[in-house]
Amino acid sequence: MRLFSKGFTLGMIALLSASLVAGCGTTNSGSSDSSAPIKVGGNLELSGGTAMFGQAAQNSINLAFEQQNAKGGVLGRKLELVAADNKSDAGESTSAVTKLVTQDKVVAVIGSMTSSVTLAAVPVVTDNKIPMISPSGTNAKLTVDPANGEVRPWIFRACFIDPFQGQVGANFALTDLKAKTAAVIIDQKSDYSKGLAEAFVTNFTKGNGTISITEQYVGGSDKDFRSILTNIKAKNPDVVWLPGYYGEVGLIVKQARELGMKMPFMGGDGWDDPQLFNIGGKEAMNNTFYCDHVATDDPAMATFVSEYKAKFNSVPNAMGALGYDAANLLIKAIENAQSTDPEKLRTALETMKGFQGVGGEITIDSKTHNPQKSAVIKANKDGKPTFLKRVAPQ
Repeated sequence: MRLFSKGFTLGMIALLSASLVAGCGTTNSGSSDSSAPIKVGGNLELSGGTAMFGQAAQNSINLAFEQQNAKGGVLGRKLELVAADNKSDAGESTSAVTKLVTQDKVVAVIGSMTSSVTLAAVPVVTDNKIPMISPSGTNAKLTVDPANGEVRPWIFRACFIDPFQGQVGANFALTDLKAKTAAVIIDQKSDYSKGLAEAFVTNFTKGNGTISITEQYVGGSDKDFRSILTNIKAKNPDVVWLPGYYGEVGLIVKQARELGMKMPFMGGDGWDDPQLFNIGGKEAMNNTFYCDHVATDDPAMATFVSEYKAKFNSVPNAMGALGYDAANLLIKAIENAQSTDPEKLRTALETMKGFQGVGGEITIDSKTHNPQKSAVIKANKDGKPTFLKRVAPQ
């Protein structure tokens, strides 16, 4: 018994010593060790139906961090993006953010790019009290809980919201396109699509327009839209409001043109990717319009566009610009807080005022965590989006 006890004791000492050594060598993003990088999570669509959005944002976040690191980092520490692929899926988003928060120990999360996928991550960051900034999730309920009307304390965004985007789209249809009737096509799986549809319908009918017909499809699975398009063609609306993502939008417009439907189609920022023209065809996408956050030919974007092109050999889309703004918004919050403590970062984000991003000035509304920002209207012409006008929030 004495020999067993001695062996057991020595074994325990060895085990404890190994644990202490391992513990001393372990740092995380919240460490006070000035040599440890500040880890920031990226919950991004790097594959799946909206991969172009997440890939553009990843590029821009890395660019922002690289530029800041070249200046010495923030608080004397380097920034490191820990990217997780949510595969453009809500369930994968929950898993990705859980890993980022519990295993990678990030101080904050940037992402996701789409509303439904962002919404799936809300409970994870809320339970773990980690700030999350969505660059482009526009659904109103991301930052304000519709059940009680209260702000979600840990959720922020760098973009305008669907009610404003839907208002801009409806007013453009009524005033610029002189539309009196409209059809609406909704992705029934998408909070983004449903939110934009509701906002458009509310504002279009308020302006004495009439909704002739509403049709639905299932994003990610439906590929043949001729049945719903035939129903819409029979109503012959002045405009079709199509709030979806570029993958389905391209197919829908292409099939509509093949059916002889020549009326204008309109949508939101989910259209913004060059793949739209590869999928739909350059000619088919003529006479289509969409609301967006920025225009790459805006002089205010010139420096960012030049730096992005130099590094990635491509022109950034609006999602890239919003990813860049979200990254720099977080950097500014860390500087203002003088800390990587999540609670202090949350407060710094909530009180952010006059932050100048490439997509416009950002002042966060503490009651909604939404920035007040303008929108732009673009026309698609010969395979290229062209800036038409900028619309300020009222």
